[in-house]
Amino acid sequence: MDTVLDKQEDNKEATKCGFVAVVGRPNAGKSSLLNYLVGEKLAMVSKKAQATRKRMHIIVTHDMAQIVFVDTPGIHKKEKLLNQFMLGEALKAMGDCDLIIFLAPANDSLEEYEKFLELQESKRAKHIVLLTKVDWLSNEELLKQLSMYQKYQDKFEAIIPFSIKKNIGKTQLLDEIVKYLEPSPWLYDDDMLTTEYMRSIYKEFIRESIFENISDEIPYESDVIIDKIDEQKDIDRIRATIIVEKDIQKRMIIGAGGISIKRIGKSARESIEKLSGKKCFLELFVTVKKGWSKNRGDLENFGYIID
Repeated sequence: MDTVLDKQEDNKEATKCGFVAVVGRPNAGKSSLLNYLVGEKLAMVSKKAQATRKRMHIIVTHDMAQIVFVDTPGIHKKEKLLNQFMLGEALKAMGDCDLIIFLAPANDSLEEYEKFLELQESKRAKHIVLLTKVDWLSNEELLKQLSMYQKYQDKFEAIIPFSIKKNIGKTQLLDEIVKYLEPSPWLYDDDMLTTEYMRSIYKEFIRESIFENISDEIPYESDVIIDKIDEQKDIDRIRATIIVEKDIQKRMIIGAGGISIKRIGKSARESIEKLSGKKCFLELFVTVKKGWSKNRGDLENFGYIID
């Protein structure tokens, strides 16, 4: 049986490929959207804002098109070096892509979209407004929200109501994206879902567990290093170190009698096992690196290169 890649060789003009940046304010639901579109949990999801720090490529195929989505940190401006890196990641994705999807949660005002337009003005890419979480709205409220964006109808290519919960808008969004991709052979094998190494995904699963299990101030001053992965037939053995900035944060991550770190490990391990399809032995350690999130050298050692 011919694969999609075989068919590309027969008719290269039949296939399309391109990069699509997914942007929006912090906690707009970008990672949730991409996990929904790809059908797997690959991107870190948290109810807390500014969880995503780096770009991540997630690959979705639709109607002979390979869409390489780029998950980005939320668009925000703060003075901290780490926040500068995160904004830079979003801006680079906007500048490098073929199309931009701007996530606009249904109850948002136009303020965030107007900030995006200012940033996007110098970029060449066209954009689509994705009005998400429309299950929150009545029909009357939805029409009112759609009409609010009409003052900028010359700026966007389309505005699409969308709901993950109600399964609204998925096909319409993918169909619309394909219109703006150029004819091209695919860049990746048709069974690839992401360009990320498993090491990076596992790191994000541990970070996600920290966000969900520890009080608000600690996750933003923490990071994770995957020290070692030993992949075996039936089990993966992973050793990772959680980095924090203060001794008190280390004590809180560990918890009385190790209760907190056990909870973090259990949640992260469940996510890893669900993705890998096999058992995982996850060993977590905690170390203090004072002021790492404010030090350019430390940030670069952790992979956060600031221009």
